[in-house]
Amino acid sequence: MSTILVTGGTGTLGRPVCERLRADGHEVRVLSRHSPPYAVDLRQGGPLLDRAVDGVDAVVHCSNILRGDKEAARLLIEAARRAGVPHLLYISIVGVDRIPLGYYRTKYAVERMIRASGIPWTLLRTTQFHDLVLRLLQGLAKPPVMLLPKDVRDQPLEVTEAAARLAELAAGPPAGRVEDMGGPEILTFTELAHAWQRATGRRRRFVEVTLPGRVYQGLRHGRHLAPERAVGRVTFEEFLARRFGP
Repeated sequence: MSTILVTGGTGTLGRPVCERLRADGHEVRVLSRHSPPYAVDLRQGGPLLDRAVDGVDAVVHCSNILRGDKEAARLLIEAARRAGVPHLLYISIVGVDRIPLGYYRTKYAVERMIRASGIPWTLLRTTQFHDLVLRLLQGLAKPPVMLLPKDVRDQPLEVTEAAARLAELAAGPPAGRVEDMGGPEILTFTELAHAWQRATGRRRRFVEVTLPGRVYQGLRHGRHLAPERAVGRVTFEEFLARRFGP
């Protein structure tokens, strides 16, 4: 069995990745700001980061740093290169190269850094996780009227399914960019909001709105979707039923 370092190992994705790797018999090192013995802020690096990557068979980069993601990736790559890490695995998002959203541009920049790092790498892109769609709907539901983006669809994926795929890839050899991973259904935001209402019992009036800009146009054209890779099994309604009960 392998020794695998998971950055962001206490987060929404990192935690189930660690659980799956341990269940498969691997030794797991969790790197997170508040998780000894590898309590590291990736934006600062330092000797503890070097110790965390020393001797590992793979690094799974799950950290999701909204500010400083590129600097964190740079320091991780440098530490991994010094340690001679034989496999660096990164999870990204479907559409990062097609939608001009600032966060997507950052993720795409990190992809390019890893490709150019000289470290053997694997890249997996997925569609949005159920948890993120739920948080977005909860935010939209705060006013009395939910303003939903018109003609925008999403393809939510169960995070534990992505975690299982990452664990599988981490245990294998570097594979370059692997096939994208999408959720089982493509639904409009109105359909997603109706599912959320049914699950929670909350009631809000919906108003679909047209938004300006290239980001919205990219979303309307489905550039963040992977219809040909709808390999996930857990639907959004099933996720909601597990979260809120029948």
